[in-house]
Formats: sequence, C-alpha cells, structure tokens
Amino acid sequence: MKQLNFIILFLLIASLSNAQPPEGTSFLNTPVLQMKQSIHSFNVPGITGDTIHFANFKGKKILIVNTASKCGYTPQYTDLERLYESYKNNLVIVGFPANDFKQQEPGSNEEINAFCKKNYGVTFPMAAKISVIGENIHPIYAWLTSKEKNGVMDAEVKWNFNKFLLDEEGFLLMKFDSDINPLDPEITKRIK
Repeated sequence: MKQLNFIILFLLIASLSNAQPPEGTSFLNTPVLQMKQSIHSFNVPGITGDTIHFANFKGKKILIVNTASKCGYTPQYTDLERLYESYKNNLVIVGFPANDFKQQEPGSNEEINAFCKKNYGVTFPMAAKISVIGENIHPIYAWLTSKEKNGVMDAEVKWNFNKFLLDEEGFLLMKFDSDINPLDPEITKRIK
C-alpha cells in the first residue's frame, strides 16, 4: 500500500512539474494551492488601548460579536459573559462595539468599557469601537463577511449582536444572527 501511495505521489509531482499554468496566472493562484487566511493573522486595538493579537487564541474557538450599549439585544452581554466563563478553557469571545445601526453605540471606548463592566461584568476581550459595515468597514469584518477572503461564506451583518464562530485554527465555522442567544445549543454544541 505504501508503494502505491508513493507511486501516486511521484506521478502527481511529475505531472505538476511539466504542467504550465494558464497565461497570466500561476499555480499559487489555483484553488488547490491557495491558502485561506486565518483570523490569527489579525491584530486589533483593544478598548483599553492595548492590542488584541488573535494569534494568541490558537487552539481555542473564537466567538466574535458586534456589540452596542443601547440596543434591544444589549442584555446578551450577560449570556456572553456566562458563555465565556463556562467555556473559557476552549473559547474566547471578542466584542466589537460598533455604532453602525441606529447609532446605538454612541459612547467613547472608555464609556463603553465602563458600561460593560458596571452593568454586565464583562471580562472577555473587547476591541476598540469600529465599523462592521459600509465604506469604513474594519478589515477584520471585511474578512469575516467575504467568502473570497475567509474561504467559507459571504455573510451580512444585519444588526448588533451578530455572532461569528471560528474554529481552533482561526477559520470561520458559522454566523449567527442577533436573535440567537449566546447560550443557544446551536452555539454551545459547537464549542465543546
């Protein structure tokens, strides 16, 4: 069996060495050889002025949530914190405050941070305020919402508290709309 695998591998390498890519392209641009970019290549400013290095989260699932302080879904901070506390050995949650939907996140980074800690006891990482849609979309959300960039799916951020779940290698698994509670089995069954 090992000999057969070796022969197949040899023939594959030989055929590639003689093949020529279509004019104007290279083999590196073919789907077989393209490497999807992982979220682990991103660094973003934290809400307190630090830097969040996504490479530090290798080996854990990541849940990214666009947040707002004056939204009907704002109480989800409570369940996001519960989820984080329950699964912190296997999961990190990163909140991204955004003022993109009906100006429901008007505060400064300092005000948002104080609000989250005082009202919901948030301990999971929070990024500095960004845009998650439109002309000023942050590169991390451009990656999350574009199949061309993330290699998995196109997605639309429709409102506050949309959730993106990524695997331990930093690749996109699923997106959940605002009405899916952080403790919903659709999310928790994918974390264990």
